[in-house]
Amino acid sequence: MSSTDLPGAGDPLRALLRDVHLLAPDQLSAVIAAHGRRLGARESVIYLADYEQLLLQPLRGEGVPPRQELSVDGSLGGRAFRRVQVLSSPAHSGTQRLWVPLLDGVERLGVVEFVLDTITPAVEEEMRAFVGLIAELIVVNDSYTDIFAQLRRRKTMSLAAELQWDLLPPLTFASDRVVISAALEPAYDIGGDTFDYAINGPTVDLMVLDAVGHGLPAAVLASTAVGAYRHARREMRDLPDVAAAMNAVIASEFSDSRFATAAIARLHLDTGQLRWVNAGHPDPLVVRDGALLRPGPCKPHPPLGLQLKKPDVCETQLHAGDRVILYTDGIVEARSPTGDFFGEQRLADFVYRASAAGDPAPETVRRLMRHVLAHQADHLQDDASIIVLEWRTGDERRLQL
Repeated sequence: MSSTDLPGAGDPLRALLRDVHLLAPDQLSAVIAAHGRRLGARESVIYLADYEQLLLQPLRGEGVPPRQELSVDGSLGGRAFRRVQVLSSPAHSGTQRLWVPLLDGVERLGVVEFVLDTITPAVEEEMRAFVGLIAELIVVNDSYTDIFAQLRRRKTMSLAAELQWDLLPPLTFASDRVVISAALEPAYDIGGDTFDYAINGPTVDLMVLDAVGHGLPAAVLASTAVGAYRHARREMRDLPDVAAAMNAVIASEFSDSRFATAAIARLHLDTGQLRWVNAGHPDPLVVRDGALLRPGPCKPHPPLGLQLKKPDVCETQLHAGDRVILYTDGIVEARSPTGDFFGEQRLADFVYRASAAGDPAPETVRRLMRHVLAHQADHLQDDASIIVLEWRTGDERRLQL
């Protein structure tokens, strides 16, 4: 039987799946370029976003044309990444260049650049499908290699940051009921700040945590707290019991009076009921139709590791389209050179204006973190992490991701 008689031999996408079955991760870019040619692309180049989402780094390989890194804020490829849109432009010698966002679900990994003779709706649709497959291959292979993680680094990453990034969920999730986007800074030297979330049928669990201290000791404390949080959450415990479990682990394993503040929340998707416990942490903020709401009253409790009893549960009722913001104090207490705090109102205003301008949720959060840094003259005074959640009823027909 010849190779052309093999099942799927005439289908480039099925052929790619067959060819990557035993593929080494360092050969992925070369195989993608070769299969891109079978689809009619003269050139196919994968770009991955760096950890700060400032640059798009080309994934090099045999047969892949040389490329320079691209600015997320100053290139057409960067615009495709920012807006999550397929964009095209003239290339050279009568060819055209197509930029397709590289997405794992709605998580932005980067973009893929194609150089084509012509771009038709049918060609664009086929390239979208091709890039969808590329994203899945990158996510799967990322578990087996350091190549992609190394490519995404623009500078040396601290051990503390390494621990934190390895624990994080994807920065973005979306369904017809909820959109979640998150970020943390400084990307290469984060210590005690972290976040987590999980979508479990009709509920969404969220947590933002700030471990006392800096560097590796804070990262170890934060990592332990996240492990305890996930363990209690997966045992389907109620929020006070989740907090109690985290408190017990921190108190027993870190006996030098170390602690972590946290906001631990749970949203019921069918009703919009938001419940949370406050462990010495800023309460969630709600942005509704441009207005900043402070849900409450909510009784604060000591930080995790210092609690003597289970915390009380606070709750509020969301409206469709509400945005809930969980954050650490590194966001609102960011101080300008003149001493002006970034503050809750500026935070809420930025989120609302960005959404009203049509920015996708992950781009809103990415730009927000750049705005917080600019407010401090690009000198981050404290770790900063944030989760922005939008609750939807499911009746919306246009989902802005």
